[in-house]
Amino acid sequence: MFKFTLGIFLILSIAFSSCDSQPNFGGPIYDEAGNLALDRVKIENYLLEADYDSLYRIHDPSGVVVIVQEEGNGSRPKTNNTVYINYVGKLLDGTVFDTNLEAVAKQHGIFDEEQAYRIFSFPLASSAQGGPIPGFNIGFSRLRSGSKAVLIIPSPYAYRDRESEDIPANSVLVFEVDFLGMD
Repeated sequence: MFKFTLGIFLILSIAFSSCDSQPNFGGPIYDEAGNLALDRVKIENYLLEADYDSLYRIHDPSGVVVIVQEEGNGSRPKTNNTVYINYVGKLLDGTVFDTNLEAVAKQHGIFDEEQAYRIFSFPLASSAQGGPIPGFNIGFSRLRSGSKAVLIIPSPYAYRDRESEDIPANSVLVFEVDFLGMD
């Protein structure tokens, strides 16, 4: 019996070790570097056409762009600070896909009676801790409390290749944010 079990184990080990061309059990691997390179070009082209008044722009090494429109007087949040914001999320073509502002949701035909429209809060997290999309953590770590800004987030720091009814896979996202405060 032992030899039979050992034989099966060896056969399975050889079979699975030769399947390195199909990592993750045959699922596709997300090409973060490739998508980030494509998104950098999309963002560069978008910024050539976009008309944003700004005090200054931060081009984070991650690819996230922070366009500061009004500088806040508060400090910058640290990991685990709870951040309070109002936001409008858009695609590069200007389509609004999400907001926490009821009037904006109604104006853009995305109002949902089931949704509670209120100030959005989240703990600023390290990438290992989860939380909102990673681009929020990157963008808000560069803003002072009280700021108004636009965050342009490449797909690897947004929803990657996940597709939803409102957001196509690999979408660069634009968030108009009002950083209300933090704990």
